[in-house]
Amino acid sequence: MSDKITLGNISSLDSPITDLIARAAGPLIEGDDFFRELVNALPAAVYTTDPSGRITYYNEAAAALWGCRPDLGNSEWCGSWKLFWPDGRVMPHDQCPMATAVKQQQAIRGLEAVAERPDGTRVPFLPFPTPIFNASGVFVGAVNMLVDITERKRAEEATQRLACIVDSSDDAIISKDLDGIISSWNKAASRLFGYEAAEVIGKPVTILIPQDRRDEESFILQQIRRGERIDHYETVRRRKDGGLIDVSLTVSPVRNAQGKIIGASKIARDITKRKRELDAALLLASIVETSDDAIISKNLDGIITSWNKGAERIFGYMEEEIIGKSVKVLIPRKYHAEEDTILERIRHGQRIEHYETIRQRKHGSLINVSLTVSPVSNSQGKIVGASKIARDITERKRSETQISLLAREAEHRTKNILATVQATVHLTQSETIDGLKSAIEGRIQALANVHALFVQSRWEGANLRNLVTQELSPYCQDVEARARIEGPDLLLEPYAAQTIAITLHELATNAAKYGALSVPDGRVHVAWSGGEKAHLILRWTETGGPLVTSPTRKGFGTRVMERMIREQLKGKMQFEWRADGLVCEIVLPAG
Repeated sequence: MSDKITLGNISSLDSPITDLIARAAGPLIEGDDFFRELVNALPAAVYTTDPSGRITYYNEAAAALWGCRPDLGNSEWCGSWKLFWPDGRVMPHDQCPMATAVKQQQAIRGLEAVAERPDGTRVPFLPFPTPIFNASGVFVGAVNMLVDITERKRAEEATQRLACIVDSSDDAIISKDLDGIISSWNKAASRLFGYEAAEVIGKPVTILIPQDRRDEESFILQQIRRGERIDHYETVRRRKDGGLIDVSLTVSPVRNAQGKIIGASKIARDITKRKRELDAALLLASIVETSDDAIISKNLDGIITSWNKGAERIFGYMEEEIIGKSVKVLIPRKYHAEEDTILERIRHGQRIEHYETIRQRKHGSLINVSLTVSPVSNSQGKIVGASKIARDITERKRSETQISLLAREAEHRTKNILATVQATVHLTQSETIDGLKSAIEGRIQALANVHALFVQSRWEGANLRNLVTQELSPYCQDVEARARIEGPDLLLEPYAAQTIAITLHELATNAAKYGALSVPDGRVHVAWSGGEKAHLILRWTETGGPLVTSPTRKGFGTRVMERMIREQLKGKMQFEWRADGLVCEIVLPAG
C-alpha cells in the first residue's frame, strides 16, 4: 500500500465498528488479504465496489444477510436478491444507498432498506455506504456496512402492538412508579375518570382515591414492592367531577430489563352498573364475583399476536406455545363459524360486547366465557387486528343452573304443601264455626311445625323423635316427666312426616281433652320400631288417665287419622280402648 487512502465526505461516524470498516476500506479495495480476512471474521455485513459500482468484495456476514453470493466484478451496487423501501415499495438496485453514494461520491446515512433473499424472507437493515479516495484525491471505490435491524424492528412492532391494545381497551389502564406517581394514562382512563392524560401524568394516583380510602394505596404499593399481584380488588374511586364510581382493580408489578420492580400497571373496570343491578335484583344478597381476564390480540387472519398471564391461567397455554397460531385452537370445532363472523365485524370496525359462548382449554375441557372484542388500529388509523378480553363465567353459569333447579324444586314442594293443607281442610269438620277454626288451626300448625324440622334437615325429611317431642310439648310442661319416647333414630321423608305429624297432633289433642294428658297423673308412652327397609310400627299408649269406655262409634278425628294413614301412606291404624287409656298402633309399609 504505497498510496494513502482517505474517506470521502464523512463528518461523523455512527459507531466504532463503522469507523473500523471505513479505515479498512482502502486496503480492502486494494485487495489486502490481511484486512480481508480481518473483515471477513466480523459479524457485520461488509462489501466494496469499484468506481463503477461493481461489487469487488463481500464478507461471509454479507452473504448470510443477502442469502446469496453475487458475481464479483459483474454484480452491481448491492448483492441483495431484491431490495425494498421500508414502506414496501420496490427499490431498484441502481437507486439503492450504495448507488447514490457512488454516483454522488459522498457518504449516505440515516436511510433504511429491506433485503429480500431468494427464499422470500426479508431482512430490514441500515446501510452505511462510504466513498473512498486515494492520496491523490482520486475516487477509487466505496465500502458499505449493512446492519441487520430485524430484532429492533420486531421489538418496535411488539411495542406498537401492545400500545394499540392498551389504547383501544375499554378498561382504564394506568401505570405508576413506586411512589404512586402516574406515568401513563390511556383513553379509557380519560372516559372513566374524566381527566385527560396531560392533567394527571406526573401527579399522585391518590387524586383518584376518596379521602377515607387513602390507606388502600399504601397497602397496594406494599404488595407491589413485594412482587405480589392484586386481582379484581373491588373498591370506590373518585372522578374529576367529584362523583364516586365502583371499580374492580387488577394491579401488577412492572419490572425493568434487569427484573427490578420499578412500578405498577393498573387495570380499572367500572362496575357501578353491575353493582346497581345486583343490589336491585338480589336485595339481601352479597355476591362478589372475581375473575381473571385474558387479554389477547390477533391479526385479521385470526393469528394470535399477544397473550397475557390471564390467558395462560384461563386457557392453560404458555405464551410461547400459542403466539403465531390460529385463535381457533381455543374454539370447539362446532363454534368455528363464530370466529369468522367476529373477524368480519372487526374488519368493518364493529365492536363485540359481552358475547357469551364456549371456548376450549389446552387439555380439551370446555369453559363458558364472556367476550369483548375491539378493533385495533395502527398509527394511520387502519384496522390491523383485534384485542379480545375473555372472562371466565363458568361459575356464574353453574349458579344460574343451580338456581333454576332450586326454583323447580321449590315449586314442587309448594304444590305438595298446598295439596296437604287442602286435604287437611277438606277432612276437617265441626258442629260450630269456632270448633272448625280451632281444628283447622291446630292441624295447619302441626304442618308448620313439621316444616320447621324439614328446614333443619335441608328438606330431606323430619326426625321422628323430634316430631313426637314437638307435638307433645304444648300439652306437657315437662315432656320427659309426662311422656316416655322410645325408638331408633329414623328420618321420615317429607310426605310421610306431614301425615304422621297431623296424626300425632290429633292423638295429643284428644289426650289433652279427654285422655291421659287431661289429668296430672296421666302418662303417654310413644314407641316405634322398624322403618327404612322394614315396616314401621308406631305405638301410642296412654295410662293413668280418666276411666275410659270403648266408644260406640268412631269420632270424626279418628276417621280423619285412619283415612290419612290408609289413603296417603297405604298403612293401617288400630285403636284399643283400655280402662286406663287409649292404645293406638300404626303400621306403615317399608320404603
